[in-house]
Amino acid sequence: MATKQPPPDRWHCPNCGRQFGRRRQQHDCAPALTLEEYFATGPAHEWPVFEAVRDHLARYDDIHVEPLAVGIFFKRKRAFVQLRPMKRWVALCLMLPRRVEDPRITRKVVDTGSSFYHVVNIAGPEQVDETVRGWLDEAYLSDA
Repeated sequence: MATKQPPPDRWHCPNCGRQFGRRRQQHDCAPALTLEEYFATGPAHEWPVFEAVRDHLARYDDIHVEPLAVGIFFKRKRAFVQLRPMKRWVALCLMLPRRVEDPRITRKVVDTGSSFYHVVNIAGPEQVDETVRGWLDEAYLSDA
């Protein structure tokens, strides 16, 4: 999934160049990395998980992939999916419009008022199964 021209409603920070759904979005002002820079130092198990998520979300043409030092953000209007590297897995963080009850949800679900923040630990690409792909779609669609 290549980064495409951003929609006109995205704001670009004049200092770091990152894209956001809201003008003057609060953020840690640091430039994004390239995928090559990001994966040059990461754990080996991270790339296949990234590929599984990226390949599934490739059906949508308005996603911006933003590698940062802390992980990879998939953005539409906001970061609706994040991949955060851990020692033995990747924490897949999803913003969903509802609370999901599933044994794979590994942290307390956080109600943000407009959505629910979920975390699923993914050790390999095979764990990005039909259910997880459904959550990825739901997170994307709820970020309209």
